[in-house]
Amino acid sequence: MTARSILSAPTEPLSRPEFVAMMAVMMAMVAFSIDAMLPVLPEIAAELSPENPNQAQLILTSFVLGMGIGTLFAGPISDATGRKAAITGGFVLYIGGALLASQAPTLETLLLARLLQGLGAAGPRIVSTAIIRDQFEGRQMAQILSFVMMIFIMIPAVAPFVGSLVISVFGWRGIFGAFIVFALAGFLWMLLRQPETLAPENRRPLQVASLRSALVEVLTHRMVRLYIAVLTLGFAQMFAFLSSIQQVFEGVFDITDAFPLWFMGIALISGTSTIVNARLVMRLGMRRMAIAAYAVQSVLSAVLLALGLIHAIPQEAAFPVFLFWAASVFFMAGLTFGNINALALQPMGHIAGMAASVVGAMATVLAVLIAVPIGLAFDGTVVPLMIGTLVCSSLAWYLMRKSREADPTPKKTIPAN
Repeated sequence: MTARSILSAPTEPLSRPEFVAMMAVMMAMVAFSIDAMLPVLPEIAAELSPENPNQAQLILTSFVLGMGIGTLFAGPISDATGRKAAITGGFVLYIGGALLASQAPTLETLLLARLLQGLGAAGPRIVSTAIIRDQFEGRQMAQILSFVMMIFIMIPAVAPFVGSLVISVFGWRGIFGAFIVFALAGFLWMLLRQPETLAPENRRPLQVASLRSALVEVLTHRMVRLYIAVLTLGFAQMFAFLSSIQQVFEGVFDITDAFPLWFMGIALISGTSTIVNARLVMRLGMRRMAIAAYAVQSVLSAVLLALGLIHAIPQEAAFPVFLFWAASVFFMAGLTFGNINALALQPMGHIAGMAASVVGAMATVLAVLIAVPIGLAFDGTVVPLMIGTLVCSSLAWYLMRKSREADPTPKKTIPAN
């Protein structure tokens, strides 16, 4: 059997539950690669960057930066070669990056390896979105993404706990072995079970002119540009949050060993947002859900920040209040990311791979540029993180309101999405 026939072998469509679970695993590889690193950051900082422990945060953002760059290429490659071939290439790069990271002698080498890991992770992450778009659109696509997120949230929720178990046995370098095992499991599942969703006659040649025309089409669409900006702001506050949360637990609340369990609780509780979104998005629409989520987050962050600055929160209540706010940030992500992605891709079905790449790449890379200074601004308090979240959520709310005003869709014939 040839490599091409192996990649295209399955022909029977998957059941809805298996399809949703597989897409969740593909997308969760990114979250697992970030969240499982959280408990090991202090050990890496102590060994590779003892003079500046804050630099350990760059292990997370370098991965995200690589993913953002890789996202730009993963979609076009999948449009030209098929979805499964592009995902396969991504897995190969990811595993190679993990092997290099496991042997990295310096922080600089580790950052390079994480960048390579991120480049590879972009394949499964972004092409999975294109696979969903090949088969669904509009609110139905948003609903499928919500179901995917229900399973997706479980993996990053337990990732820090898994990471802590791995390092207790194998040391911090052992976490990269866990990444390889996870990637191989997802790759074999996809290879053996998922049919190719992009027929040969619908593929676009991987040519500069073809890519340029698709890129121009995406970037000249006013609504898509607005949604890219919103995603940038949404990703930025999440990346900054993830970069800082381990330091917040340890430096502000003196919680170290129990951190993975608290993180798991936050993620699992906030994961109910995907259930809420799946139930409401078909009735209320994607845009309304996102506007409401960002509005609530803006008000909540502003109120808690103000109370903190005037020392109106009793010391014994500080940690519970932080947990509540942290869960709200994750909850907001569950109500917005899938919806905004679906909105951005809705008019781009004929170039789903390229559109998914441009949207994901621009939002991710720009988000890293915002998140890094927020994370590095950590000063032993939650103030920089709260200010960053407040600013990003408020701007995202404003842009979502602007998208409603700019939407040319006739409101009488198609309900607001």
